[in-house]
Amino acid sequence: MANMLRTLIENDKGEVKKLRKIAKKVESYADEMEALSDEALKAKTEEFKKRYQYGETLDDLLPEAFAVVREAAKRVLGLFPYTVQIMGGIVLHHGDVPEMRTGEGKTLTATMPVYLNAISGEGVHVVTVNEYLATRDAMEMGEVYSWLGLSVGINLAAKSSLEKREAYNCDITYSTNSEIGFDYLRDNMVTRREDMVQRPLNFALVDEVDSVLIDEARTPLIVSGAGSSDINQLYVRADMFVKTLVREDYAIDVPTKTIGLKDSGIDKAEAYFHLENLYDLENVALTHYIDNALRANYIMTLDVDYVVSEEGEILIVDQFTGRTMEGRRFSDGLHQAIEAKEGVKIQEESRTSASITYQNMFRMYKKLAGMTGTGKTEEEEFREIYNMRIIPIPTNRPVQRIDHPDLLYPTLNAKFRAVVADVKERYQTGQPILVGTASVDTSDLLSKMLVKEGIPHEVLNAKNHFKEAQIIMNAGQRGAVTIATNMAGRGTDIKLGEGVLDLGGLCVIGTERHESRRIDNQLRGRAGRQGDKGESQFYLSLEDDLMKRFGSERIKAFLDRMNLDEEDAVIKSSLLTKQVESAQKRVEGNNYDSRKQVLQYDDVMREQREIIYADRYEVITAIRDLGPEIKAMIQRTIDRQVDSHSRLDKAEALEAIVSFAQANLVDEDAISVSDLEALSYKEIKEELYDRAMEVYSRQISKLKDEDKIIEFQKVLILMVVDNKWTSHIDALDQLRSAVGLRGYAQNNPIVEYQSEGFRMFQDMISTIEFDVTRTMMKAQIHEQEREHVTQNARTTAQGNIAAQKIDFDHLEEYDFSGVRRNDACPCGSGKKFKNCHGRARF
Repeated sequence: MANMLRTLIENDKGEVKKLRKIAKKVESYADEMEALSDEALKAKTEEFKKRYQYGETLDDLLPEAFAVVREAAKRVLGLFPYTVQIMGGIVLHHGDVPEMRTGEGKTLTATMPVYLNAISGEGVHVVTVNEYLATRDAMEMGEVYSWLGLSVGINLAAKSSLEKREAYNCDITYSTNSEIGFDYLRDNMVTRREDMVQRPLNFALVDEVDSVLIDEARTPLIVSGAGSSDINQLYVRADMFVKTLVREDYAIDVPTKTIGLKDSGIDKAEAYFHLENLYDLENVALTHYIDNALRANYIMTLDVDYVVSEEGEILIVDQFTGRTMEGRRFSDGLHQAIEAKEGVKIQEESRTSASITYQNMFRMYKKLAGMTGTGKTEEEEFREIYNMRIIPIPTNRPVQRIDHPDLLYPTLNAKFRAVVADVKERYQTGQPILVGTASVDTSDLLSKMLVKEGIPHEVLNAKNHFKEAQIIMNAGQRGAVTIATNMAGRGTDIKLGEGVLDLGGLCVIGTERHESRRIDNQLRGRAGRQGDKGESQFYLSLEDDLMKRFGSERIKAFLDRMNLDEEDAVIKSSLLTKQVESAQKRVEGNNYDSRKQVLQYDDVMREQREIIYADRYEVITAIRDLGPEIKAMIQRTIDRQVDSHSRLDKAEALEAIVSFAQANLVDEDAISVSDLEALSYKEIKEELYDRAMEVYSRQISKLKDEDKIIEFQKVLILMVVDNKWTSHIDALDQLRSAVGLRGYAQNNPIVEYQSEGFRMFQDMISTIEFDVTRTMMKAQIHEQEREHVTQNARTTAQGNIAAQKIDFDHLEEYDFSGVRRNDACPCGSGKKFKNCHGRARF
């Protein structure tokens, strides 16, 4: 272990040594760049672009290009990057993560690799965690880029498609991680190339990379459309039922935050809903609502997991940042269950149209880099998932912050009284204090306690985060007391007021340890920036969530030996700090496993998503007749149908094949069994294809104009593909829930998901080709409807199915009376009824 640790340290030292060598080369150009006039320095950008086009690599250009940015920053902003900032910029250019302490100037560090990579003309995305930081950095650092002749764009959620496209076409684009992800998904739902906003993904530089790629990695981005059923009353009834339960009726597993009914709860449910057996198959849907109602009422906590806005909307609180997550909703009906619990309007369930995880979103970039002050604890995950190394960068000045050992109290009340006493004592001296909390309700509680003590303060939590930058900037002034969720204001500099250094600098007080050591380190890093003095102190209690869920038995045994009878008794020990960090490591391990599992499941969808999106793009960008593709689909559909029926008795097979042809290929009176009796199955395929081509030619001839034909073909294919892909996403979600149970049969759920998902994808492709064939052959195309075709092609994928003006000849009107599960479906698809139109019933 000691040798392994030594190797890691030596590797870091060796890497730092290499970086210093390159940084010295950059600094060697300083005098040369300083001697250039403004016009000559600006002209360097065009010179670099030409040299890149003529074969020089970005690595070749790095020393000189970095030197140009340094000089430009000095002239435009009055800032001149230090050696350690140059080193951080080199790491970013190489596609890795420089771990730079809070306050070391990461924003200025990014200017050098961003400028260098923008020279290629393929676009650079600078990704931040919120729109305030994206706008601020684009305005401040954008001055340097614009001065050097590069274009800068800001991508905000409120912008139109045209404005977004302009922003993405700039050399450098500032955006939030969520907006880039949603734009990618929306781009793959449009029906015209002109409606897409993004260019191919080239280089992304992610600020606070641990927050984006680690903390948010368990939450996929989802674009949804309205669901088809109104089941709000079921949520209300389930909520009313669970509110009648007592603690003995349900069991909560604290470490995993899961909940379920005990026997007494099951008896009450059966009596309440008038059931004989709650867990009969026919009651599966009801148990789902009850489970969600249980979670909403007894697991999810108001002002901790979510808040209720003034408009009566349930807003999710990000557990890592304390911010509300606008536009996000809990999945699988949990959000509706919480709405029922809080008595607000229940919004309809939605149907997923597209989804992607941040892991797979950012792995699509040609090059990915990121900045953070606290990434070393997640080094394995960065390396394994993103192929990025964490390179610690030395501080410009030695750190002078004093990190005091943790203080442990028996109860929450005792802990908070101690926190308030500490704040009061420091406030009276004038020392600025930043109190970090892990939840909104804790910040509100502390605020009320400070008001009672007559201590003026600012509160920064999920309820007023729009003020966070201003509040955080003033947190270093003499006598300032600020209460904030642990990550609030991240990325905003805290400047110390006059005379504060003489008082010991900013003091950071943590009211509990977070699940992740990174978050604690981020909070600590608020103090002692750029070599300033500072202090940090964490207060803990045995009633903290972390201690209850993952507290070591050794801590409890240690406390028993101490014989602490007084409520306000306190323990201060390095052993305690080590045990707490050990608990945090266990939580981090659990969270890593969870994120890894999310990625493994999404990797299955990733392969399928890339195939569908690539095919969609080919259709959208086509400027030629798509007839060959449609004809190939018709041919494969005929082959599949004939092959599947060829296993039957010849007479039965011919009946089924003719039924398929009449329903999907030709007019009902255009073909009969006698037409096919003398033919082999191979000849039947040829005969059906020839007849289908006659119908295809007649259909296409109704459109006449070539542009109209192409638009019609595009609409037809995209309409079917989008509809089937949306259904396939839902099916994969259901499969993912189901395969978890297969673990009890000693089967690997991931492997089961992969094999089953592949089979379902193949079935989906067959269904797409079948529906394209049927719609092409049976669509009623009228002369007056030709103008609608072009109009329909301009709708989004979400709306184009409803927007079609084509009459599909009432294809869904079949007589299903008396049809049994395993009978052939009357529609003529050749499938069993239960696998075709009978799905809605079974």
